[in-house]
This record gives sequence, C-alpha cells and structure tokens, in this order.
Amino acid sequence: MRTTNGTASHGSGPVIRLCDADAGAQASPCPAAWSRGRPGDLAVSYGHRDLQRMGIGLLQALASIGILVFSVCTMLTVGLSHTLRELLGPLRDSRGLVRALMANFILVPLLAYGVVQVLPLDRSYATGVLLIGTGAGALFLVRLTAVAGGNMPLSASLTVLLMLATVLYMPLMVPRMVPDVSVRPAAIALPLLWTMILPLGAGLYVRARHPTLAQRLRPGLGKLAMVALAVLVAATLAANFGGVVRIIRTGAILAPLILIPGAFGIGWVLGREYRGGHVVLGLGTGQRNIAAAMVVATQGMGDPNAELMVVVSSLVGFAVLFPIAWLLARRSRVRALSRAPVT
Repeated sequence: MRTTNGTASHGSGPVIRLCDADAGAQASPCPAAWSRGRPGDLAVSYGHRDLQRMGIGLLQALASIGILVFSVCTMLTVGLSHTLRELLGPLRDSRGLVRALMANFILVPLLAYGVVQVLPLDRSYATGVLLIGTGAGALFLVRLTAVAGGNMPLSASLTVLLMLATVLYMPLMVPRMVPDVSVRPAAIALPLLWTMILPLGAGLYVRARHPTLAQRLRPGLGKLAMVALAVLVAATLAANFGGVVRIIRTGAILAPLILIPGAFGIGWVLGREYRGGHVVLGLGTGQRNIAAAMVVATQGMGDPNAELMVVVSSLVGFAVLFPIAWLLARRSRVRALSRAPVT
C-alpha cells in the first residue's frame, strides 16, 4: 500500500482520496485538486471536528447508558437483598438523622463556599464547585459501602433520604448562592423516581413474594452493575479528557481535591453518633450528588465550564473514595483477624 498526500492506493487499483473538510481552502481544496484523478477514483471528504464530535457523542451515550444500568441494577440488588423494615430501621435514629442532614446540607455547603472564596477560580468553575457542595445523596454510596464492608441497609436508607432532601434543598439554596441559576425540583425528582425509587420498590416486592427468585437474580445484577460502573468511569474520562487536562493545568483541580476529602472527614466525625456509623456517613457525605448538580448546570445555566467542573469532581470522587473504601475494608479485616481467638 502506498500513501501520498491524502491519497491511498493498493497497486494499480482505484485511488481513495481523503480530504479534510475543516482544513480550509489553502490546505488542498478537494474538488480542484482531485479533478485530474483517474476514472474510478473515490474522493471522501471528512472533517476532524465532525469526527471528534461524533466520538464524544458516542462516549457520552455510553456514559448515560452506564449510569442508567448501574442505577437500576444497584437499587434492584438492594431491594432483592433487604426487607422494607431493614431499610427503614436506620431512619428511626433521630439523633443520627439530624447529624447526617447537618453534615450534608450545612457543613459541606459551607466548606464549598469557603473553597471558592480561598482559591482563585474562574466564576464558572466556582459555580460547579458550589453545585457539588449543595447536592447530596449519591447512588454510588451503595457500591462504596459494599466495597468498604459497611452497613448496606443504612447506606440505602441514607441514599434515598439525602436524595429526597436534595430535591427540596437545591431549589431553595442554589439561587441564593449563585443568583443567575434557576432550579426546577421536577428536573431532579423525576430521574430519582425512575432510576432509584421504582427499581428499589420492584426489588422489595420480588424479595417479599419470590425469595428464591430474588436470591438467583442478585449475583448477576451485582456483576452487571460493576461492568456498568467501569463503562461509566472510562467513558466519562475519555469524553472529557481535554477538559480534565485543562482544569489540572489551571490549578482548579484543587477545589474538588479539597472538597471531597473534606466532606468525607465531616461525615466521618459526625457519623460516630449514627447507628452503624462513621464509615457509611463518611462515604455518603464525601460522595456528592453528581446527577443533581449536572441537571442544574445544564438546565439551569447552560455553562459548559460549570458542567465540566461537575464532571471532573465526579472523577475525583471516584479516585478518592473508592481507595478509601478499600482501605476501610482492609482495616476491618485486620481488626477482625486480630480479635479472632488463637487456636
């Protein structure tokens, strides 16, 4: 095969001529340059920008499918694994409940506000940080708790509680913190209904009526959720790689690197009073509600840089909290081995 200046051929066969539609007239205009081609030659015009947009669109579609499959499978698994009484039990601890709400809707928003005041952030990036700080209750808490070997019923209850509170909290607080932003509660509530509440209810129903079927479905759904999570993280990173590099170069990456671990620390400290405690509330406070923040960033503002900061914060959350969850699980295993009787 020989290749010359946008032309590729195999032996003496027809020539396939490629041109860059985005290159401009000075770069080699296709019609004029190729009008002398032999009969049978095929000219293919393409644009680098169009191909790039198509690739990013495909990755974004994969990420959307990943989050949908992960959400539905995770909540189905929770419903198939626990009873309604087990899920509602942790909510009876009123003192712990107050601490969870205080951590997520008072202290973490204050931390986010302090971060944007101290760091020299672009206004759009600062807005993204504030959206992350005000949105609580992420579905990934259930997976993080499973990795950490924590209290699964508590994590599911806390996730639903914080998400419902976020639906009420963000429309009230975000316009006060970012005056140019409008928030529609329904835009946050409807995805919560379809991807969390209904699958959870379906899982609880199947477990109550068909326990054998529930036991058979759990392993497959758990594996599918892990595959979907891997696709979600990889596609999100690939689709936003250029933006991630830009945020790293400007130093704006420091904002989520401070906010996410700081939020985990707040939950860890306050979670000691929660039944089953600091592991779940630490992870639950650190993992912010990326979906709600993205809804507000896209529908309430339409600011690409604010959206980018939300996406980067989600990647930072994965990079920080999953290793923490793994370390917590390892710490728990070491403690269990040290307490085991020696025979």
